[in-house]
This record gives sequence, structure tokens and C-alpha cells, in this order.
Amino acid sequence: MPTLASHRKSRTRIRTTAPAVGMTTAAIASISLLGQSAQAAPTEPSPHPTVEEVQKKVDDLYRQAGTSTQSYNKAKEATDSRRKSVDGLLDDVAKRTEKLNDARRKLGGFAAAQYRSGTVTPTAALLLADSPQQYFDQNQLMDRMTERQKSYITDYEKKQDEAAKERAEATRSLEKLTESQATLKASKQDVQKKLAKARDMLSDLTAEEKARLAALEKKREAEATRKAEEKAKAEAKDRADAERKRQEEAAKPEDGAGGGAGTGGGTGSDTAPGTGTGGSESGGAYAAKAEKVLAYARAQVGKPYVWGAAGPSSYDCSGLTQGAWKAAGVDLPRTTWDQVKVGTRIATGSLKPGDLVFFYDDISHVGIYIGDGKMIHAPKPGAYVREESIYYMPIYGSVRPA
Repeated sequence: MPTLASHRKSRTRIRTTAPAVGMTTAAIASISLLGQSAQAAPTEPSPHPTVEEVQKKVDDLYRQAGTSTQSYNKAKEATDSRRKSVDGLLDDVAKRTEKLNDARRKLGGFAAAQYRSGTVTPTAALLLADSPQQYFDQNQLMDRMTERQKSYITDYEKKQDEAAKERAEATRSLEKLTESQATLKASKQDVQKKLAKARDMLSDLTAEEKARLAALEKKREAEATRKAEEKAKAEAKDRADAERKRQEEAAKPEDGAGGGAGTGGGTGSDTAPGTGTGGSESGGAYAAKAEKVLAYARAQVGKPYVWGAAGPSSYDCSGLTQGAWKAAGVDLPRTTWDQVKVGTRIATGSLKPGDLVFFYDDISHVGIYIGDGKMIHAPKPGAYVREESIYYMPIYGSVRPA
């Protein structure tokens, strides 16, 4: 029996130890597996974006960069304007300070003369005081001064007040200028950041993926060209219809329809296409300006797109449109957001050469319509001023500036 008891104790110890060893082994195995999973997780490659996803993302980055470029242009315009204002104010402050010094010298002359006479006069006390206004309000002091002295003191007080106001205004303008410069810097960094990200995404593509991306671009260009050709046919039909109506109206007096009716019909035919610009004189004046706009734009074809540039060697989109219309004697604002507010809104179906076509919901791009569904525009970084279908990008709306 003791032997059996001893045997039972031994087996009991084995039973109590075995599970502990088993649990430890399982725990170690679990920890090992977890450690392997933890180490494997960071090294697991993220899903590689498809070429279509890259195309969409790059297009979106370029659009965002275009928006940031307009923010940059707006900030630069404000900065330039405020810098001119500050320079003008500082010039005024300098001039007023000189006038104030002249008045001070005159008062000093009075004080010196009175000092030489052996008296310390109120004039000298006034000149040396921290707050001359205290003395001006004392009737007793004013009564003791000559009329000439009083006029000089009044003049001095006036110039001192004007100089103080000019300095305060200059200080406020300098603060606004500093704010504009900070906005300008932030906009510039935002543009550079988005363009760098787009370049990185494109550089990560393999040769095969780049070929696929080029094929997708060609497909999109072909679709845009097809739509432009459809619009060109529609415009040609409209021109033919307008010419036929003009000839019919011109033939009416010969058929005995009467001179008065013929005159009325002729005037009506000028507005038949629905341009919304009025009679033939208005349409002719716009056509003359548009011809200058297109001549300028065509002369820029082949020049590089550079964000924030407005010529003459490079352009961004709104810099090109601004320069083209300036050649026709019309001053446009610098940004697309302000250019879209100028002139008359025009439906896409009623576009005429010279009109401005704006793109995207955020109005971050603009081109100059040249007819037949095409435009001249400065597209994006890495590209050059060129002719392209207006249907290459989603149209926001169009404007006839003059």
C-alpha cells in the first residue's frame, strides 16, 4: 500500500506538471505566431493602384494644383496692390515728416530769438513740451503770442496730426501686406506639394503601365475630338442657315415684298443666331476684338505652362486669357474666379471665337474658344499652350468678355 501511495503521488505530480508544460508550449507558439504576424504586417505590400486609378488621381491633383494656382494668383495680385499702397503711404509719410520738420524749425527760430533776448517764452516751452496741445488750450498763453507765432503753431499742430494719421495708416497697410505675403507663400507651397505628388505617382509606374496610361489619354482625346467635330458640324450648319436666311431676306425687295419689310427683316437676321449681343454693329465690334484675341493666343502656341505666369515667355491658363484680351484693349482680372464674372454668360451652343470657356465645378481652368468646338489654352505643368477640344474637361460655363 505505501508503494501504491507513492506511485499515486508520482503520477499525480506528472499530471500536474504536464498541463503546465503543455500550456507554456502553446503560449510560446501563439506568441511566436503573433510575432511573425506583427513582423509580416508592415512588410505586406499595399494594393498597387490600377492605371485607371492613377490617371484619375493625377488628374485630380492637377485640378487641385490649378485651384491652388488661382489662389496664388489672387494672393499675388493682392500683395502687389498692397505693396504699391504701402510704398505710396511711406512716400506720403516722408513728405509730411519733412513738412513737420520745417514747421518745427520755424518754431525753433522763434524760440532761439526769444532766448537771445534773455527771456524764456511760452514758444520755447511749447517746442520742448511732450504734449503741445496742453498749451494750445490755454487762452492766457495764446494771448501772449503774436498772430504770426500763433499761425505757425497751428500749422505745426496740423502737420503733426496729419503725420501721425499717415503713420498709423501705413502701419495697418504693412500688416495687411504681411498677411497677403503669408497667404502667397502658403498657396505656393500647396501648388508645389500637389505637383510633386502627381510626379511621384507617375514616376512609380512601370513602362507597361505608362503605355497603358498613354493609351487611356489617347482614348479620352479621341472622344473629346469627336464631340468637337460634332459641334463644328452644328456650327457650319448654323452658318449656312444664317446665310440662306440672309439671302432670302435680301431677295424680298426684288420680289415686291416692300423696302420697309426688307429693312426690318435684315435687322432681325443679325440676331437670328441668338448671340445676345445686339445688332450687326455690336456683333461686328466683338468680332474685331475677337480677331485680335485669337491672333495673340495663336502667337503663344508652343510656349510652356508655368503656374503663376502671365507671359510673355510662359503662361498659366488665366494669364493667357488675360494677356489675349488685353491685346484687344480689354482688361480682365487675373484669376479664373474673377474672369468668369466679367461680360455676358453664354451657352455652349452659342459660343463664338474669342469667348472664354471655364472648366470644373471650382472654375479652376479657362481657355479661349476659337470655333469648331476647339480652344487655345495653357493646359497644365509639363504641357505647352496648344489647341484642344473644349470637351477634354468638364465645362462649367462660358463668358463673352466684351
